Amino acid sequence: MAKRLYLAGPDVFLANAPAIARAKLDLCAALGFEGIFPFDVEASPSASGTFDEGVAIYRANLALMRSADAIVANLTPFRGVGADAGTAFELGFFAALDRPIHGYSSAVGDFATRMRALVGDDAKAVVEDFGHQDNLMLGGAVASHGEWVTVADGDPAAMAAFEACLRAIPASR
Repeated sequence: MAKRLYLAGPDVFLANAPAIARAKLDLCAALGFEGIFPFDVEASPSASGTFDEGVAIYRANLALMRSADAIVANLTPFRGVGADAGTAFELGFFAALDRPIHGYSSAVGDFATRMRALVGDDAKAVVEDFGHQDNLMLGGAVASHGEWVTVADGDPAAMAAFEACLRAIPASR
């Protein structure tokens, strides 16, 4: 039975989300994993709807996460200098389950460096500087439960980093 990987990230919000999902699921299959993408790959994802629809999506994603053996999270900065908030929640959920966490990014530089590029050298504006790729809670979770892979290609879907991350996952883990 193939290891089930929950594929987290802001990919669902990208213009070509169904194509990205299909490519990532196909790559998982080619490498012997079963990828789980948090929306129907054949449907067009929606970033709007009713409050109740949002809660339904949350519950459906929780069920998908509980069914997975590990998470592979696209932590490329999204709408700012850090990872997508939903992806951060999903990563924390896997940490609470004590399941393997694998993160990847297409962004170079650590969190503090990206913050300084945004706000300048104001020490009060740079909230943390621990050398992590993102917030220390995300970096700590990945370091404690798996590993982080960065391939600097500027691609928001981070396909090269995703593939490198998959290839780094031990088959027995």
